[in-house]
Amino acid sequence: MSIRRIAGVIPYTLALFLNAFTDLGHKIIIQNTVFKIYDDQTQIIYTAILNALILLPFIFLFTPSGYLSHRFSKVNVMRYGALAAVVITLLITYSYYQGWFWGAFTLTFILAAQSAIYSPAKYGYIKEIAGEHDFSALNALVQSVTTVAILSGIIAYTVLFEKSLITSYQSEADILKQIAPLGWLLVIGSTIEFILTLRLQGYSKSFGTAFNIKKYLSGYSFRKNWVLLRRKPEIFDAILFLSLFWSISQVILAAFGAYAKSTLGVENTIIVQGLMALAAFGIILGSVIASKLSRHYLHKGLIVAGALTITLMLVLLPITHSLVLIGLVFFGFGIGGAMMIVSLNALILSKTPRVHISYVLSGNNWVQNIFMTLFLALTTLFAYVGWDSLMLFYGMLAVSVILTAGAMVRYKDYFVWLIFERILAFRYNIIPMQTHNIPHDKAVLLLGNHISWIDWILVQVGIERRIRYLMERSIYEKKLIRPIMKLGEVIPVSSKGAKEAFKEAKIRLQNGEIVALFPEGTISSSGDMGKFYPGYQAIASKSIGVIVPFYIDGIYGSVFSRSSSRYTSSGSWFRRNIRVIYGEPLPMDSNPETVYNAIITLKEHCGTQQA
Repeated sequence: MSIRRIAGVIPYTLALFLNAFTDLGHKIIIQNTVFKIYDDQTQIIYTAILNALILLPFIFLFTPSGYLSHRFSKVNVMRYGALAAVVITLLITYSYYQGWFWGAFTLTFILAAQSAIYSPAKYGYIKEIAGEHDFSALNALVQSVTTVAILSGIIAYTVLFEKSLITSYQSEADILKQIAPLGWLLVIGSTIEFILTLRLQGYSKSFGTAFNIKKYLSGYSFRKNWVLLRRKPEIFDAILFLSLFWSISQVILAAFGAYAKSTLGVENTIIVQGLMALAAFGIILGSVIASKLSRHYLHKGLIVAGALTITLMLVLLPITHSLVLIGLVFFGFGIGGAMMIVSLNALILSKTPRVHISYVLSGNNWVQNIFMTLFLALTTLFAYVGWDSLMLFYGMLAVSVILTAGAMVRYKDYFVWLIFERILAFRYNIIPMQTHNIPHDKAVLLLGNHISWIDWILVQVGIERRIRYLMERSIYEKKLIRPIMKLGEVIPVSSKGAKEAFKEAKIRLQNGEIVALFPEGTISSSGDMGKFYPGYQAIASKSIGVIVPFYIDGIYGSVFSRSSSRYTSSGSWFRRNIRVIYGEPLPMDSNPETVYNAIITLKEHCGTQQA
């Protein structure tokens, strides 16, 4: 089903757009005022404090925000949050007209408090309205819409800010009084957002107990939520990776204004904000890339690819003085960031039970904002003792290297498969079919036809769970491929060591993993299936799980097959369509004839591409 057909998706995404657009609008106005009045370290310090005011509510309201989103309908939380934003933006607008800079500066904290309560509800709502097949796509859409809102807010409010300064100014109050009419844009945006939330359909009912203020103040609620947050290491690691990425981003954004003014000689806020806004364009493209590459399943290899891209951009930023090249660096930074945040956010949502989603999302916000506030506090301290923006850039490069190393350790096997898949994608369109036949939570023995040297890659595409292959030891031992095979935990097998290999494969099945082998024992020279040998039965015997047959179609005739001639199937020119069809599960004690016939049935039922 197309995500456009999901009930309420249009008012939901528009409400998210206006929420981010309005929040950022006020920040841009205050940040540009600081840029106009202050220089160098003072500018870095005030910018860091401004960003910290936005983050602190997410820390202090960690438990209450999760409780509200869990206890009440997420739609109601969004509605009352949007209504509160209308009141807050009216106060901000009044502060602008009065020239109360520090009052408007402080109201940043109040507006952020509204966002902290609003956030778990708006992201938790994704899981309520999206089905399993639309989940990743809707998550990518939400990230893209939020990014477009940020981009639009940066451009719109910066341009309007500059256009509003028609007379000279000596202080913050002079600037605010000139730009005061912009406050009404904040009010209008919040009002429309509130109206849009009235069109959302509530899926969750109120449940749970009343909020216990004593437990909250004593820290009991916090400790309970912290234990919940750390229950699944994969979720907690994803939160840490997100926290490091956003912390790096906060410091770069806080320091770049001073860098542009002092090193690049740029005084116009439109240029400064425009360069940073290119990161938002990159996030849009990166979100599209992440969605496309995760069309079969959530591809965790994108997390490593994103971290590597970010590190490369931070290597280039301090040594680049061309505004065009700096713009490209920010654009690349956004692409890498999107590949990380889309994948990590989707990972957190998909791995979290619905009953815990509100608490985990608020905890995610809490950890991220603890990290970002700490990084901004260190930025303020380092700027106070004399660090310039260039030194801060190199500091963030070091943090990015740590982030990349951590992601590589956690998801290295997915990253290697991502590389293989992208290389093959230049020439082959690999189409996994009927992957629903592969169980998500039990041992699986994959058995199928052997057509080419790359069948082991083809079978893995479309399956999130990692497959452990049995491979002929003579091939396994080749110097160029052994490190890759070792990383993929391939099980080498030979005539002399078959017993040990089968024992290892059996242990893998007992651990609930997927093991794959090709019962023919050799690559077909004719494209037809040969005799199936019963060796796999030594692995399947007494194992608890299922056999899933598969049929590979379309690779015969390629350079990787043993075909005597080279050709592609009809209807294609450069890219070859390859289908990998997975059949219905069979009992573990199925004999070779049963498995063979099941694969023949797949071939006959799904058809063979004609040459």
